Amino acid sequence: MTIGIDQINFYIPQFYVDMADLAEARGVDPNKFLYGIGQTEMAVSPVSQDIVSMGANAAKDIITEDDKQSISMVIVATESAIDSAKASAVQIHNLLGIQPFARCIEMKEACYAATPAIQLAQDYLHQRPDEKVLVIASDTARYGLESGGEPTQGAGAVAMLISHKPRILELNDDAVPFTEDVYDFWRPNGHMYPLVAGKLSKDAYIHSFQESWKEYAKRYNKSLDDFANLCFHVPFTKMGKKALDSILTDEISDETKKRLTEGYEAATYYNRYVGNIYTGSLYLSLISLLETHNLEGGQTIGLFSYGSGSVGEFFTGKLVEGYQDVLDITSHKNLLNERKALTVNEYESFFKRFDNLEFDHETELAHTIPGAFYLENINDHIRSYNTLK
Repeated sequence: MTIGIDQINFYIPQFYVDMADLAEARGVDPNKFLYGIGQTEMAVSPVSQDIVSMGANAAKDIITEDDKQSISMVIVATESAIDSAKASAVQIHNLLGIQPFARCIEMKEACYAATPAIQLAQDYLHQRPDEKVLVIASDTARYGLESGGEPTQGAGAVAMLISHKPRILELNDDAVPFTEDVYDFWRPNGHMYPLVAGKLSKDAYIHSFQESWKEYAKRYNKSLDDFANLCFHVPFTKMGKKALDSILTDEISDETKKRLTEGYEAATYYNRYVGNIYTGSLYLSLISLLETHNLEGGQTIGLFSYGSGSVGEFFTGKLVEGYQDVLDITSHKNLLNERKALTVNEYESFFKRFDNLEFDHETELAHTIPGAFYLENINDHIRSYNTLK
């Protein structure tokens, strides 16, 4: 019995700011952003795109009417929750028109939560051969204007349909999680922006990867030679590269080093132009690898998920023959290429409106794709969504 990712898609807002422009506005050498952290552009979210609308937009093009009848659970992973009680999965379930006899929940553990959501879906489906689970990772990464974390912001969502006989990636039953209580990044109740211990966060990420990888290799008697490529959680593209480099020791062959390094560059191409999307970052990287790199069915991909606080996990999947036919590379490239570039002043206006929940539909919807869901208004703390005609 094989269970895994049958469909995968991402959605990002239709606005971005160029990192070189942001660097110059902040009095920073542009190379610090372009090469130091490895980011070229950063997605900017308007008020009209929150975790619900972005999540629904990521999912709407990959689920058929038959899927809507087969989906019996919707899980949203996020650290950008819009309600402390009601799960955003309930609203997404409604927008997508999924059959009513379904479980809908929201999961939280920083950037890691989409991974246990997938593991839960995998376990759940073992006893349900005719059902499917929709997993959505949706977030807006925000640290504040002129803050240390500003260049590692972003926004977007990734949707994955988990099913039997998947057409993209068969999940192996070999996940190795690693938990350690660390205050490297956290957002106490009532705080608009997270608190970050920058160096500790980088060290905790790398330590979590090393420990989960080392335990995985020991438990399953595996080496890096067994993997076509590795994918990482990507808060910024240089972060995962540091983790990868930490295990490319002298005893690793040059061929393996070259293969994994080239694969990493392919796996972070989309992330470089989107920025940090928290729970979706690993899975945006997976899409990037599948769509920009030459791989074959039957090859094994290793994935490292990380959420500050902290929980990491190393797990693997096997590519399905013909997986390329299921991808929508053209739509994804169009989504990236047809965005509107914002000046730094415009970006700051967007940022402030988002914080204050001040709608400007004339500006924001002018560059939104027709057919997309968007947040129309908030009245008495109730959010109402619509579809752009």
